[in-house]
Amino acid sequence: MRIVSWNVNGIRAILKKDFAQSFASLAADVMCFQETKAQCDQVAEAIGNIEGYNLVSHSAVKKGYSGTAILSRVAPLSVKYGLGIDEHDQEGRVIAAEFEEFILVTVYTPNSGSELKRLPYRQEWDAAFLAYVQTLEAQKPVLVCGDLNAAHKDIDLARPKPNYNKSAGYTQKEIDGINNLVTADYVDTFRQQHPDEAKYSWWSYRAGARERNVGWRIDYFLASKAMAPMISDAQIHKDMFGSDHCPVSVDLSISLK
Repeated sequence: MRIVSWNVNGIRAILKKDFAQSFASLAADVMCFQETKAQCDQVAEAIGNIEGYNLVSHSAVKKGYSGTAILSRVAPLSVKYGLGIDEHDQEGRVIAAEFEEFILVTVYTPNSGSELKRLPYRQEWDAAFLAYVQTLEAQKPVLVCGDLNAAHKDIDLARPKPNYNKSAGYTQKEIDGINNLVTADYVDTFRQQHPDEAKYSWWSYRAGARERNVGWRIDYFLASKAMAPMISDAQIHKDMFGSDHCPVSVDLSISLK
């Protein structure tokens, strides 16, 4: 089975940009979206009629902001929305979908913002998210995917030195948030499969960054220790357009039930 994750930077906008062709080409059994920028009824109107797929979505209180969704060929056994903490659950950033053999979590991690104004909140979020994922792990193996809004290591962005501790997405505190997941036995699937490959999943719209491949790898699949042996491949689909992010995917050696 294949699971795809894509920050679409607006679900309604990407539908106008050859999304149907990209969706067919990706051949996903499950497709997770971040930054839908739509309320649940709008997401359903936009993509809920794709034949053969079940839709769940989670929207922010603020309209046109954030939001996540999951399309799957098989309906989840159960679905949880948010972290169960009101402070963190106003922006529609997390969905946990339980399937027979594992729990899939899609997440759109808060950005630390200009001048790192939201970095303290981001640290609180990271701690709460890790604790939440670990509670799920007590039930079944967990696979986390989504936009973590941070590069993990120098290889994961084109210009590490000018950005380190200066730009949102590459401060030590944000790096520590990913380190804490890895320390808790969550495997970075792309890096496991491609230890030395510099490949990016997000590019600024400014200064032709994508054309020059001045990018960041901030979209991930993190597999728990029990889940990692099921991962047979991990890819970044850099040639698929429609958003400032490209899709990322994993292939699993199990079928969707």
